[in-house]
Amino acid sequence: MSEEILVNVTPRETRVAVVENGMLQELHIERGWRRGVVGNIYKGKVQRVMPGMQAAFVDVGLDRAAFLHAGDVVRSATPANGDDLDLPPPTPAAATPILDLLRDGQDIVVQVVKDPIGSKGARLTTQISIPSRYMVLLPQSKVIGVSARIEDETERQRLKSLVSDLAETHGGHGYIVRTNAEGQSAEALADDIAYLSRVWNLIEQRSRDAAVGTCIYEDLTLPLRAVRDLMRRDVEKVKVDSRETCERLQAFAAKYMPVLAERIEHYAGERPIFDLYGVEDEISRALEKQVPLKSGGYLVIDQTEAMTTIDVNTGSFLGQRNLEETVYRTNLEAAQSVARQLRLRNLGGIIIIDFIDMNDSEHRRQVLRTLEKALSRDHAKTTVYEFSPLGLVEMTRKRTVESLERQLSESCPECSGRGTIKTTETVTYEIFREITRAVRQFDAARLLVIASPAVVARITDEESPAVAELEEFLGKSIRFQADEQYLQEQFDVVLL
Repeated sequence: MSEEILVNVTPRETRVAVVENGMLQELHIERGWRRGVVGNIYKGKVQRVMPGMQAAFVDVGLDRAAFLHAGDVVRSATPANGDDLDLPPPTPAAATPILDLLRDGQDIVVQVVKDPIGSKGARLTTQISIPSRYMVLLPQSKVIGVSARIEDETERQRLKSLVSDLAETHGGHGYIVRTNAEGQSAEALADDIAYLSRVWNLIEQRSRDAAVGTCIYEDLTLPLRAVRDLMRRDVEKVKVDSRETCERLQAFAAKYMPVLAERIEHYAGERPIFDLYGVEDEISRALEKQVPLKSGGYLVIDQTEAMTTIDVNTGSFLGQRNLEETVYRTNLEAAQSVARQLRLRNLGGIIIIDFIDMNDSEHRRQVLRTLEKALSRDHAKTTVYEFSPLGLVEMTRKRTVESLERQLSESCPECSGRGTIKTTETVTYEIFREITRAVRQFDAARLLVIASPAVVARITDEESPAVAELEEFLGKSIRFQADEQYLQEQFDVVLL
């Protein structure tokens, strides 16, 4: 499989695209005025403990107070006092009452695990983790874990043994060995652990000296994170359209992944890099509700506050054998497309997929297997459940940042996000009712109605007999005025 990473840099926005076999699979966006805060570590202060929610709100210096659940707090070895900073050791607190863990006004070191989304503040944890190229440092733990994506048991044991020995010489902290560590030498792993130890020592020092609301550790910028997290051995090229950013990435790679550093290159072409690879067109299509399938079928994707629903339709696909075979083929293609769309649109939370009904249990099993296999390349954690009695597939996908739609779009000012607007006929009758209400409440000789051109055109044309009847019934003169600035549902009744 051919995979490339494209980095597009402009003064206020950086975008990273992951392209596999010529098709856009992932898009990451970072804007200068609104950088994500996931991974950042803050010195915060507990604003309010909420026993009924088993949670607390913490001021970390962001626009809104952040949310810290009791299950994300580790128990402190000694009771915290007002002057001491709470850097707790690794005792899980899932079943411990929040009042035994935190109190109002307490200083605490926390890490952001989920960006503020919509009206919700950031989600926090006190269980600190610091990622590097090959490792994730768990300073409050002693556990050594290995990524499940490293399947070779011999390699798993080698890595675990190496990291266990290295950890003992660097504070005895816990580590998670990342997928990128597969096949790496002991020297590379040692360098990574030494780097993480330096970072943690700096965080401990800053946590003692910093003021409340200060960010004491900030994750890398998007291009550097992309190289650290996305660049694997099967990535052929990383193309960057900014020479300065390219040099920075090459220096970073030379230090942490010298074998792959030569794959990072500057793109100096006249044509914008995203245009060259068709990424801009793919982004536009990723904002549409309907996704066409090659067979002629299509998906309809609806994102709501509670969940995302995906409906699969056969469309114009007629098949060549029988209905069951047609449905099966469409669902197989849809399963692969769904996995891609989830990555591309960065959809998370609860996801309900309404595949076309299949009678054959083996067909249902194969569709689920296809979906799970297609999701295996997803960096976000996913869980897929069996078909429900209603023929729906329920799944979850871990969400840490806003979806692509909510990063790039806002609610339509005309429909307020409903997706529909009232017809001109509906608005016309609302105007007639408002006129009657105004005349009964206030005394006026004449009335002026200001509305959108489409509504006024309907009133003065199709509804002119109704206007004449209304004028006669009320004994008032009514004039209508079209205003281009008015949306279809907007109008004003003015008493003259």
